[in-house]
Amino acid sequence: MTIPSPAAAVPTVARRGWLDEALRRIEADVNRSADTHLLRMPIPAAQGITLYLKDESTHPTGSLKHRLARSLFLYAICNGWVREGTTVIEASSGSTAVSEAYFAQLLELPFVAVVPRNTSPAKIAQIEFYGGRCHMVERASEVCAEAQRLARDCDGHFMDQFTYAERATDWRGNNNIAQSIFEQLAQEPHPVPEWIVCGAGTGGTSATFGRYVRYRRLPTRVCVADPEHSAFFPGFRDNDPKAGVGRGSGIEGIGRPTVEPSFQPTVIDRMIRVPDAASIAAVWVLRDRLGRACGGSTGTNLVGAIELIAGMMREGRQGSVATLICDPGDRYMGTYFNRDWLESAGLDIDPWCERIDAFFRTGAWSGDGLESAER
Repeated sequence: MTIPSPAAAVPTVARRGWLDEALRRIEADVNRSADTHLLRMPIPAAQGITLYLKDESTHPTGSLKHRLARSLFLYAICNGWVREGTTVIEASSGSTAVSEAYFAQLLELPFVAVVPRNTSPAKIAQIEFYGGRCHMVERASEVCAEAQRLARDCDGHFMDQFTYAERATDWRGNNNIAQSIFEQLAQEPHPVPEWIVCGAGTGGTSATFGRYVRYRRLPTRVCVADPEHSAFFPGFRDNDPKAGVGRGSGIEGIGRPTVEPSFQPTVIDRMIRVPDAASIAAVWVLRDRLGRACGGSTGTNLVGAIELIAGMMREGRQGSVATLICDPGDRYMGTYFNRDWLESAGLDIDPWCERIDAFFRTGAWSGDGLESAER
């Protein structure tokens, strides 16, 4: 694979001219894009409690990672790390790479995604659709080191979402996801939610929520719903930043084998570990109740929200809970929504489908199979 050579050195004034134009293009892109919808999810049995779903799948690149990619580019440009002609490199085979390829194309910059060789052709096609290129490695554990090497070799910039996600986002406001949710809730019966639930891939979203509610002096608590094969939950539970697990997450987009630098446990109030079968069952139930399919990480969020709402019901509390639709389900028709794939993966979702559907119908819920930790 041939990577473009870095642009020749140019005077500071010319670099600032490119920077100004790059920021203008990104701001213009934001102006062309409406904010994402906040959907109300009825739970007839939970009187006085409302569940809201922030639909991040409607971004131009179809996922929550669109916000992260925009923030990472703004951060890198304003720091002087990305200039005219800079080759941008990321270690990602999923939504982050797709969104970063979009912004690189917007700025006419070369983009390379370092991905495992077993990455699905559909994801590679999405990255390439926006002008990006994929550089293959044999194992997922090699992607970051290889991205760093490529950046050194071509004098490019490694975005490194797992380090910079939590600091690239302007968590005080600037239409971040937290500010957007609270503004959209302003006219609702319970405008300040009891809980906000999200997953963690880099930890940037949970850090934004946790910092924002503290900065605004809001009583809202933040819960991270984590898939079963992820180091974030044991790292939080045991206060161990070096926690690790032996395999990768089965829910794409969230969960990591090690605790990433961007993950900020001190701004999280609770974590719930969700079995993969429960996460996938939740998006099957959600498809029937919402009328469209969502990705597996949305199912993880939904199970976490159900657990919290059930607790509120037991305690006789009213209020609201907000969580995220992270990406659309059409990316997973060959996996999470495919019975043959589920069987080959050893995932029996039917018992969880019955439990989750019963909760929406009757309010009955048991947290058996979930793990929880609080601070």
